[in-house]
Amino acid sequence: MTILAVSIGCPSGIGPEVSVAAAATASRGVRVVLVGDLAVALRAASLRGIDPRRFVRVANSSQVRALASRAIGVLQPTASLSLRDARAGVPSKRGGAAQLAWIDAATDLVVSGVADALVTGPVSKSAIAGSGGAVAARFLGHTEHLQRRLDAPEVVMAFACETFTTSLVTTHLPLARVPRAITKEAVGSSTFWLADLLVRLSRKAHARPKIAVASLNPHAGEGGLLGREEESAILPGIKLARARARGAGVACEILGPVPAETAFRVAAGGGFAGVVAMYHDQATIPMKLVGFGEAVNVSLGLPIVRTSVDHGTAYDIAGRGVADPRGMTLALGLAARLSRGRRSSLPVKHRVGDEEDRADE
Repeated sequence: MTILAVSIGCPSGIGPEVSVAAAATASRGVRVVLVGDLAVALRAASLRGIDPRRFVRVANSSQVRALASRAIGVLQPTASLSLRDARAGVPSKRGGAAQLAWIDAATDLVVSGVADALVTGPVSKSAIAGSGGAVAARFLGHTEHLQRRLDAPEVVMAFACETFTTSLVTTHLPLARVPRAITKEAVGSSTFWLADLLVRLSRKAHARPKIAVASLNPHAGEGGLLGREEESAILPGIKLARARARGAGVACEILGPVPAETAFRVAAGGGFAGVVAMYHDQATIPMKLVGFGEAVNVSLGLPIVRTSVDHGTAYDIAGRGVADPRGMTLALGLAARLSRGRRSSLPVKHRVGDEEDRADE
């Protein structure tokens, strides 16, 4: 049996709805524990016509492991939210604090061995950052928060779909700061972890995925005429990634720097299994064009498995019962697949002490 801990995201967004909908259709052998507010989860279940009797409140590991085949566990680590704090389409300060606490509690389930993988619903970064507390104020996204909380030396954001998979060298960073953040070490790390993921996801034995490392500048810099990051950081990073992949026994073919427009066009046509992007929108624009709603966000390099949807809180349709749960369903499936038989070689240095960002209890 595989147990997945799912933080349901912002209580005012579509996260609770897609979480309960995906949990209700989880594959055989998979048990889902929703981490969030029970009343919010039941409200979402009502929108989707899901029998409320399937939801079982759990408080400890024994109750989680005892979940029946069609039961959906709910762990509520925070005080109950009022209707105002969880009003559909209108994020609140208490809701911001709660969604961060739910991420941390779901992470705790995985770190402690109660759950096998973490799946996260869409959150409001601004609601979390404005909810109070130093940890919340630094929140830029799940990837950065989990890296800090688990003391992971390197974490790479990636998006996987049937067409291709892309990883990011930089994540939630103002565009003006991107060129300085592109180093050979960052390029090497993003490229290596993408290769590792593609080999793990391949359904073919002895697969050798082909990866394109995109350029930062137009036309890959035109030999330095349009920028020198390709020569100073990207090409050295590719060399680092090749050496690291050889040392780790990860068989792959790494090409680049490839002009970004070419890299993604060829990948969309099946020519590359993966593309390494230099910055956030360079990856997410083509990914959402070819696989919106069906791409899965994966955090690579963490000592735990973590996946997520590729969309946001969608406040404009929250509370209407029309949210598409496909992305969450695929995130659950990929988390289960990656966690089966996985034994991390990375130490988990768990920070339990970030209590200041928990919702008032």
